[in-house]
Amino acid sequence: MTTLKWWQTALFYQIYPRSFADGNGDGIGDFKGITEKLDYLKDLGIEGIWLSPHFPSPNWDCGYDVSDYCNVAPEYGTLADFKNFLAEAHARNMKVILDLVLNHTSDEHPWFLESKSSRDNPKADWYVWADTPPNNWQSCFDGEAWTYAPERNQYYYHYFMKQQPDLNWRNPAVKQAMWDAVRFWLDLGVDGYRLDALGTIYEDPALTPHTVPMNLAELRRFSETAKTPEEKALVEKYWFDMFKNQWGGPQLHDLMKELRSVIDEYDGDRMLVGEDDNIDYMGDGNDELHLVFNFPLMRTEKITPAHIRKNQKERTARLDKLPTRGWACNTLGNHDCSRIYTRFGDGLHDAELARVNAALVMTLRGTPFFYNGEEIGMTDTIITDPTKLRDTMASWYYQQLVEELNIDPAEAAQRAGEMTRDKNRTPMHWNNSANGGFSPVNIEPWLPVNPNYAEGINVRDQHDNPDSLLNYYKKLIRVRKQTPALVVGEYKPVHEKSQDYFAFLRYTPEQTVLVVLNYSPEHHELKFNLAGKKTAHILFSSAGRSKKDESLTHLSLGAFEVLIAELA
Repeated sequence: MTTLKWWQTALFYQIYPRSFADGNGDGIGDFKGITEKLDYLKDLGIEGIWLSPHFPSPNWDCGYDVSDYCNVAPEYGTLADFKNFLAEAHARNMKVILDLVLNHTSDEHPWFLESKSSRDNPKADWYVWADTPPNNWQSCFDGEAWTYAPERNQYYYHYFMKQQPDLNWRNPAVKQAMWDAVRFWLDLGVDGYRLDALGTIYEDPALTPHTVPMNLAELRRFSETAKTPEEKALVEKYWFDMFKNQWGGPQLHDLMKELRSVIDEYDGDRMLVGEDDNIDYMGDGNDELHLVFNFPLMRTEKITPAHIRKNQKERTARLDKLPTRGWACNTLGNHDCSRIYTRFGDGLHDAELARVNAALVMTLRGTPFFYNGEEIGMTDTIITDPTKLRDTMASWYYQQLVEELNIDPAEAAQRAGEMTRDKNRTPMHWNNSANGGFSPVNIEPWLPVNPNYAEGINVRDQHDNPDSLLNYYKKLIRVRKQTPALVVGEYKPVHEKSQDYFAFLRYTPEQTVLVVLNYSPEHHELKFNLAGKKTAHILFSSAGRSKKDESLTHLSLGAFEVLIAELA
C-alpha cells in the first residue's frame, strides 16, 4: 500500500478564532476556548487544524492586517495560551497550521511606521512607493490602489485596503524578516502554513495600467445595473482586466521555492497550502507548495454530477502531469464565502444536499478541508443592521449603495448583509442556551449569533441525536479512516453520463470501493459491470439499508442517498 504524508491523509478543520469558542466570556473567541474544545474536534475525527490569523491586528480586515507576526492578538490571549493550545492539540495527535499573510502588513506594523517616516530610513524600501501614482490600479476592496503618505510626500501601493500596504518582496531584507517570523512559529512546533492571497505578492514590475474604461466604484455600479447577457459578460471581462496586472508577477515561483526550503529545514513533514487554485504553484510537485485548494469545485452556483466530473477530469490531469505527482486538496467552504448549507442548498432539500456534499469532500481523492460549523449545518446569518457589520468591505458597500446609487437604506442594508463575509463568520453554536453557548447570557458576542441555534443547529442537541448531521459527519469520517482505498486509493469515474448521480471508484491493489452520490430526489435502479466484481458490501449508506451485501447488477439507489461499498 502507498505510504502518504500526514497532510495527505489528514482531515483538516478551519477554525475562525474570533467566532469559535469564547473561553473568558468577553464575547470574542480565544485560545482558552479553542483549547477547551479540542476534545470535541478529536471526537469528530479531525487530524489537522487550520487556524485563521491569530496575530495582533487593528482588524480592518478581520485579522488579515497583521501588526506583529511574532505574537498573539490580546483578545485571543497570550503567547503562553497559544503554546498551551499547540501542546494540547499535539497531545491529541492533531497538527496545527497557521494563516500566513505574506503580501502586506497592517499600516500600524512597526515596519510600515518606520518606512513611511522618511525616504532614507533603514526600511524606506520595504514597501512599494512612488512619487505620484504611476498607474490607474485599483484596490480590490475600495478605491485607488495608491494612497498618499505626507510623512515622505509619496504614495504607497496596496492591493487590498489602504490599511494594508503591500510589502516590497524584491527587497532581500523583507524576505529575511518574514522568514524569521516563519521560523519563529516553526520553532514553537507549528506544522505548516496556509498562505493567504498568494497570487498578489508580486505585481507587474512595469506597473502597466489596466485598460478598463472606468474605476472600481464605476465598475461596481455597472455590475449592479448590468441586465443583458452582453452586459454581464462585459462586467466579467472588466473585473479580470482591471486586476490582471496586479496578480501573478514574476519571481513568485522562486519565492515559493525559497519558502519551501525554509519549511524543509524542519523535521516532521511541515507543509504549505496556498490560497490559490493554480497547480503551477506546486512546482514540480516537490519543490514549491505541497497543496493548493481545488477552488474550481466550489465555484459554481450548483453542485452537479456533470460539474464534479469535469472538475475531477481537469484537476487530475494537471496533477498527474507534475514530475512528482501532485496531491489534490478539496473543500466547499471557508471564511470568505457563503456557508455550504446555504450556498449549495436548493431551498427545498438543503439538509439532504448538505449530507451529499459532505460525502463528496470526504470521498474524493485528496485532502479534505472543512470550515467550523458546517458539521452541524450552520447557515448564513444575514445581518441587516449596518451598525453590527464588522466586515469593512460590507460597510463600504452599504455606503456606496445609499450615497452613490440612491438605494433605500433598508434595501441597501439587506444587500450588504447578503454580500458581507460576516454572514458566514458568526459565532459557533455549542448548545441551545442564549448566544448558542458561545458567550455568557449577559455578553453581546462580537457578531450576532444566528437564532436558529435554538432549532437544533447546535453541538449539544446534535450530539444526542443519532440522526443528526454531526453524527452523520462522525460516521462518514470513521468509514473514511477505516477504508484504505478512500484515503490512498486512485480515482476512476463510472456511469459518466448520469445527470442525477455521481459514481466513482477508489481503489488500491488490495481494495476497490464504489461511491455513489445521488444529487436528486429520484430513486434509481443501477447496474455496474466492473471487471469481475459482482457484490457490493455496504460500508455506509445514508438510506439505512438492512442488507450488507447487494448485487452490482441490481443496486437500488434512494433519493439523495450516499452509498459507499467495498466490491468483491
